[in-house]
Amino acid sequence: MNAHTVTLLDVARAAGVSKSTASDALQGAGRVAEATREHVREVAARLGYRPNSAARRLRRASTGAIGLHLPQTATRLDYYMNLAFGAVARAQEEGFDVVLLAPATGTHEPLAARVDGLLVIDPEIGDPAVPGLLGAGIPVVTGERYLGTAPAPSGAVVCDNAASLTALLDHVHARGARRPALLAPADTSAWAAALHGTAGAWGRTHGVPVEVRTVSFAATPREAEEATLALLAAAPDVDAVICAPDGAAPGVLQAAAAENRTVGDDFYVAACVDGTAVRGAAPPVTAVDLRPSAYGHACAELLCDILAGRTDPATVRTHRWALEARASTLGVAPAG
Repeated sequence: MNAHTVTLLDVARAAGVSKSTASDALQGAGRVAEATREHVREVAARLGYRPNSAARRLRRASTGAIGLHLPQTATRLDYYMNLAFGAVARAQEEGFDVVLLAPATGTHEPLAARVDGLLVIDPEIGDPAVPGLLGAGIPVVTGERYLGTAPAPSGAVVCDNAASLTALLDHVHARGARRPALLAPADTSAWAAALHGTAGAWGRTHGVPVEVRTVSFAATPREAEEATLALLAAAPDVDAVICAPDGAAPGVLQAAAAENRTVGDDFYVAACVDGTAVRGAAPPVTAVDLRPSAYGHACAELLCDILAGRTDPATVRTHRWALEARASTLGVAPAG
């Protein structure tokens, strides 16, 4: 058999269950024992079974699509592109297409007729589309919480951003930094608000004030360089800069070089978002790996679970991150 000919009946026969039991097991519905459900799913995966998406859509009056809304400035950012790929991969497993929504979508058009549910990633208070998306009358999962006033989403997937910045600050402090600084967007998103709040709390706890400078949500390396040069001119004793925006940290390295700071020795650079730009920088930059593809996968999985009735609305799931320490804080190994 191949993926084009395997039917639900084939799966049921191979698993030794009825067709209705196989259907319930694969859809997460009905009163099916967990062991049976897992067995049927394993058999379906081994046979290469793919559900008939058109038939499923007819049965549930479904559009067969979910919408994806990203921050308005996200289209050029590595993090969000990887997140989108992860969301698409998980949605396709359930037979859904993913529609990338235009920035204005949600304020004028009846979304409920176009998509079955929505993913709204890093919703910002200043984004005019977000209230309409949350009030569209269909299930909505947010990637991070929304800080504004709008109908509550059906679910959310969140990272512990306070813990990740604390880990970065603890790391540079342990390496010898005594005057750290943070370049972060304005606190109009849950992510940025967590960074601002954590910088203040960490500084009070350690008796080491954290210098905070506001940059744009999608700051370029050039913007980060200019902000760092201005920071060092105003506070020359700053010896570590943590850069929040995706891909902007190489600009901090440029500023450090212009100020004759030795990165990894007397000056430390770190990033709140890992990605190609920081991994390939010279030197490579210590960063928080938010695992964006897995994050997109997790957001889409929660939405699919809500649409299929496999989990209750208002579910909040937590996504794991990892600290990747590199030469920008560990020091550059000597040649040879």
